[in-house]
Amino acid sequence: MKIAVIGGGSTYTPELVDGLAGLPVGELVLMDPAADRLDLVGGLARRMFARLGHPGRVRWTTDLDDAVDGATAVLLQLRVGGQRARLGDETWPLECGCVGQETTGAGGLAKALRTVPAVLRIAGRVRELAPEAWIVDFTNPVGIVTRALLSAGHRAVGLCNVAMGFQRLFARLHGCDPAALELEHVGLNHLSWERAAWVDGVDVLPSLLAGDGRELVEETELPLELMRALGAVPSYYLRYYYAHDRVVDEQRRGPRRAEQVLSIERRLLAMYADPELAEKPALLEERGGAYYSTAAVELLTSLLEDRGDTQVVNVRNGGTLPFLPESAVIEVPATVGRSGPVPVPVRPVEPLFAGLMAHVTAYEELALAAALHGGRARVEAALLAHPLVGQYDLARGLTDRLLAANREHLPWAA
Repeated sequence: MKIAVIGGGSTYTPELVDGLAGLPVGELVLMDPAADRLDLVGGLARRMFARLGHPGRVRWTTDLDDAVDGATAVLLQLRVGGQRARLGDETWPLECGCVGQETTGAGGLAKALRTVPAVLRIAGRVRELAPEAWIVDFTNPVGIVTRALLSAGHRAVGLCNVAMGFQRLFARLHGCDPAALELEHVGLNHLSWERAAWVDGVDVLPSLLAGDGRELVEETELPLELMRALGAVPSYYLRYYYAHDRVVDEQRRGPRRAEQVLSIERRLLAMYADPELAEKPALLEERGGAYYSTAAVELLTSLLEDRGDTQVVNVRNGGTLPFLPESAVIEVPATVGRSGPVPVPVRPVEPLFAGLMAHVTAYEELALAAALHGGRARVEAALLAHPLVGQYDLARGLTDRLLAANREHLPWAA
C-alpha cells in the first residue's frame, strides 16, 4: 500500500515513521513545500526503514499530485504559516486578555481560517487521484478541519492523541495492560471528558479519583477537587475554560510554546542532518504528539483490514449526541472498519458538559463558515459565539488583530 504524509517535512514525522514501519507499506511518500526540511526529514525516514529491515520504499516530493496519486491513505499534518503563525496565535489574543492558543479561542480560529481552504484543496486532489483513499486528519483544529472534510463528502477521519494518553495513564495507575482498559470518552476535539474507565466490566475511575491524584493533576493541570466534583477527568484543554484567567496570567509571564518548539526544531533538524542517525532521537519527545504514531497505526490498520474494533476518533455526529446538530463532529469511541468509523451509543451527557459542547459546536459552525467564505463579519460572529470570548468589544478587537496578523494567508482580508 501507498501512504502519503502531507506536511512530511515536519520535525514530528520521524515519530510517525517509527509507527508506520510496523505496517506493510509498499511506498511511503512525504510531501512538503519546504524542500530543505523535507530532504533532512526524508533522509532520516529512509534510514529508519532500512535500519528496521522494512522493504518499503521511502521517498519525498514537493509535488502534491505525485504524493497522493494512487494512495491508499493520506495523512494530513500540515501547518499553514509554520511556527511563526503559531507564535502569532499564541500572542495577539493576550493583548485583549484572552487565551493565546493555536487550537481554541481566537488563535484556534485563526488557524482554522488558514488551514481549512488548504486542506480542502488537498482533499480535492485526493478525490481525483485516489478516490478510495482514506484521509486521516491530525491537523488542528481537528474538529473544524474534519467537519470541513466530511461536509464536502470526503472519506475522512479526525484523530487526536488525548484519549490514548489517558488510556495509558489510567492503565498505569490501575496496574493493568492498556488494552484491558476501555474509556468512556465523550466530547469534541480538545473539549472532552473521561467519564469512566472500564476494566473487566468494572469502572475503576472512581478509585483513581479517590487516590492522591498527583498524576491526574499533572496531566490536566486542573485541581483534583474539580475532577472529583465533575466525576470525570477533563482533557488538558479544558483548563483554558475552567482556569481561563490563571492561564492568561501564566501565558503573559512565560515563554510561548511556539518559541520553545522553534528551539527544539532547530536542534532536531541538526540531528536529522547526521547521515549516521537512523532512529528517532530522544529529543523528539519534547516536540509533543505522544501516542499520535500509535493512534495512527491503530486507525489505519482497522480501516484497511476491517478489524471492527473500538477507537476514539473524530466523526460525524449523526444522532449520537441528540443535543448537537447531525453535521457536528464529535470525539467519541467508534467501531472502525473498512467502511469507516461508526460511533457507539453514548449514555446521556450531563448538562455541565453538554452545555459547553453545544456552545463550542455553534462556534465551530460559524468558524467553518468564515473559513469557507471569508469576511470580517463572519470572523467577528465566530468570535462572539466562542465561550472564551463572548463579548462584543473583545470580538471586535480580536478580529482586528486576527486579520492584521494573517493577511498573507487570507486573500479576502487583504
